[in-house]
Amino acid sequence: MVGTVKTLLKSVRQYKKPSLITPLFMVLEAFCECLIPFFMASMVNEVQASATATMQPILKYGAILIGLAALSLTSGVLAGRFAATASCGFASNLRHDLFYKVQKFSFANVDKFSTSSLVTRLTTDVTNVQQAYQMSLRIVIRVPLQFIFAIIMSFTINAELAWVFLVIVPFLAVILFSIMRFVMPFFRRIFKKYDALNASVQENVSGVRVVKAFVREDYETKKFQKAAGEVRNDFTKAEKILALNNPIMTFFINLAAVLISFLGATAIIKSGTLDGAFSTGDLSALITYGIQILSCLMMFSMVFVMFTMSFESARRIGEVLNQESDLVSPENGVKEVKDGAIRFENVSFKYSQKANKYALSDIDLDIKSGETVGVLGGTGSSKTTLIQMIPRLYDATEGEVFVGGVNVKDYDLDTLRKEVAVVLQKNVLFSGTIKDNLRWGDESATDEELVRVCKLAQADEFIRSFPDGYDTYIEQGGTNVSGGQKQRLCIARALLRKPKVLILDDSTSAVDTKTDALIRKAFADEIPNTTKIIIAQRVASVEHADKIVVLDGGKIIACGNHDRLMKESEIYREIYEAQTKGGSDENEEGGAL
Repeated sequence: MVGTVKTLLKSVRQYKKPSLITPLFMVLEAFCECLIPFFMASMVNEVQASATATMQPILKYGAILIGLAALSLTSGVLAGRFAATASCGFASNLRHDLFYKVQKFSFANVDKFSTSSLVTRLTTDVTNVQQAYQMSLRIVIRVPLQFIFAIIMSFTINAELAWVFLVIVPFLAVILFSIMRFVMPFFRRIFKKYDALNASVQENVSGVRVVKAFVREDYETKKFQKAAGEVRNDFTKAEKILALNNPIMTFFINLAAVLISFLGATAIIKSGTLDGAFSTGDLSALITYGIQILSCLMMFSMVFVMFTMSFESARRIGEVLNQESDLVSPENGVKEVKDGAIRFENVSFKYSQKANKYALSDIDLDIKSGETVGVLGGTGSSKTTLIQMIPRLYDATEGEVFVGGVNVKDYDLDTLRKEVAVVLQKNVLFSGTIKDNLRWGDESATDEELVRVCKLAQADEFIRSFPDGYDTYIEQGGTNVSGGQKQRLCIARALLRKPKVLILDDSTSAVDTKTDALIRKAFADEIPNTTKIIIAQRVASVEHADKIVVLDGGKIIACGNHDRLMKESEIYREIYEAQTKGGSDENEEGGAL
C-alpha cells in the first residue's frame, strides 16, 4: 500500500504548497479550540472566587475567548480553502495522469482492464481518493492533535478525574474498530460491483438500437436492477453496521459526562465550592474536554471508513498508473520509414503467455512497396491479428516483422503508426463535424485536401447531399450516418495521412460492389506507390490484387495472385465458386442518411 500511496502522491505536483499549509492551520485551529474551555473555566473560577461582583474578569477573559474563537474560525476557513484547492487539484492531476496512461497502453494492456472498470477508476475511485486526501489534510491532522491537546488539558485541570477518559477511550476504541473491521469487506466488494453496474449501463447505451429492435428493454432493465441491487445491498449492509457508531458514541459521551459530573460534584462538595481544589469551572471544562476526546474517536472512525473505501480505490488507480505498456518506443528509435515494403519472418503470436494455442503460427510473407495485397480467410482465421503486427499494435511472440526494411521494434512508435494507416474492422467516428473527424488524419489539412480524399473514398457525393455538407455534425459513435457512409469516412480519414502503408480491415463490407470497385480503382490510380493490404470477405474485393493471402487457423495455406490460386488452391477456388455462383455480390448499399 505504501508503494501505491507514493505513486498517487506524484500527482500532487503544483499543489504541494496548499497541501503543506493546510495542516499548519489545522494545528492552530485545534490548539485554539482546546484553549477555549480552559479559559472559560478560568473565568468561571475567578468570578466565583471574587468577593465582590465585578465585570473585570468577564471582560478580560471574554476578550481572550473572542480572540481565540476568531483565530480558530480564521484558521478553519483558510484550512478549508487550501484543502479544497489541494484536493481538487490533486484529483484533476490524477484523472489526467490516468487518462494519459491509458492513451499510452498497448492493446494487450487495455485487454487487462475492461472499459467499465477504467471508467469507474477515472470517476468514482478518483472521487473517493480526492475526499480521502482532503480529509487527511484536515481531519487526520486535526483529530490526533485535538485528542492529545484535550487529554493534556484534562490532566492539567484535574489528573484524578481525567483518568475517566483514559478508562472509557479503550473500550470505545475497541468497539469502533470492530465495527470498521466488519465494514471493510463490504466496501471491497462494492467496487467490483460498481464495475459490473457501469458495464451494464455502457452495454445497454451502446447497443440501444439492438435492444429496441429485439424488444429487450425489460430484460435489460432487470439486468440493470440486479447489478444496482447488488451495490445497494452491500451498501445497505455496510451502512447498517456503521449506523451503530452514533448511538454507541452518544452513550459513551453521556456516560463520561455523568461520571465526570458525579465525581466532580462530589469533589466540589468535599473541597468547598469557592476556594477548594476543584471548582464548577473545572467541572465544566472537563466535560467539554471529554466531549472533544470522544468526538475525536468518532471522527477518527468515520475517517477510517473513508480510508477503507479510498484504500481500495487507491489500489485500483495504482494498478493502472503502475501498469507499464508492453509496447514502448526504443531509445533513439528510427524516425523515418523508407517505403511500404513489409516482411514477416517466421512470425508466431499468442495473446497471452499463458495461452496454449498460437493465434498466428509460422508466418513468412514478403510484400513489396506499392503492392496491393488481399487477405482472405474464414472467421477466426486471425486476419486482423496478422495486420496488427505491422503498426505494432501487438508485438510478435516469436519471429520478426519488418517495414521499410527495418524491424518494427526499432521504430519510434509515432513515426511508424503515422506511416501505417489502419482502418479497423470496427469503424469509430467521434462527436463533431465531418471535417473534425477527417482531420484526425491530418490536423493541418486544407478543405481541398479533405475533398480530395473523400472523392477517393467515394464519400464526397453523399457528404454534399447533407444540408451542412462537410460541416455536418456527427453524433457520438457516428450514429447518424449509415454503416457504409461511416466506412467511407474512415477510409478518407486514413488517406489524409498520406501513409506508405494503408490497411483496410474488412472496411468496405457495408458498401455495394460498385462503390467497392470504384474505391479500389481510385486507389490504383491515385496512390500507386502506397502499399495496400485489404482484408475482405468477398473475393471480388481482392481478386485484382497483386497478391492474395489465404489464412486458415492462423497459418498461411495459400499465397499468390487470383489466376495462380484458382489453379493451385482448392480452398480459394471453392470460396470463389461459392461466392460467384451463390450470388453473394448483391448490392449492400451503405444507404443514405
